[in-house]
Amino acid sequence: MAPFSNPLIYAHRGASFDHPEMSREAYLAAVDQGADGFETDLRLTKDGVIVCWHDDDMKRVADCDLAIADSTLAEIRAAYPILTLEDLLQIALQFKKDLALETKHPVPTRGGVERELLKTLARYQSRIAEAGISVAIMSFSWFAIARLRGSHWNTVYLIPFRWVALFNLGRSIGPSVDTLPALHRAKMGQRKIFAWTANSAEEILLCKKHGASVMMTDRPGFARTILESA
Repeated sequence: MAPFSNPLIYAHRGASFDHPEMSREAYLAAVDQGADGFETDLRLTKDGVIVCWHDDDMKRVADCDLAIADSTLAEIRAAYPILTLEDLLQIALQFKKDLALETKHPVPTRGGVERELLKTLARYQSRIAEAGISVAIMSFSWFAIARLRGSHWNTVYLIPFRWVALFNLGRSIGPSVDTLPALHRAKMGQRKIFAWTANSAEEILLCKKHGASVMMTDRPGFARTILESA
């Protein structure tokens, strides 16, 4: 069997090994480190703005007790310079970087984040096409992926366990690195594989060996070096 080509390198929450995760600095550093795309997590604020944030509150990253769903964008930005989805879109369009957008669940607004995300992407659709970048919407929530079935955007069902793949509705599949050997592309038909999160040399090479289309990493520059020297 011919070896697989190198996977695309997506900066997981930006170049988050070197910079605060999902910050403007992290994404701009990912550009400098040669990332092919950006990964981010998405949540809705109290006033309905989509922001790039992983946790349900701001304690871990910003040492602040605000909960994203219970706070307005203005309240959040008074505590931390959080990026909105539109902020990240502007960076991605400027530097022609692909996007992998993960909607977080469970959340109080349920499918609200997907509805707002689709509206935002529709407004930017022509600019996305002009820039030639790809956009994938990801989630660990089976219901979120089901809500997106009528969309033309690539959908990626993120799976923490091998058996969850049996219930995949996404056009692509997103396994953790340690489940990759059991989910080799030869067993997954034509689905693209978005693997997460590869930070060691061994994990990065595992993504190539098992045919990942996209590899998410906190260390895009390091990943580029490992792949190019393999």
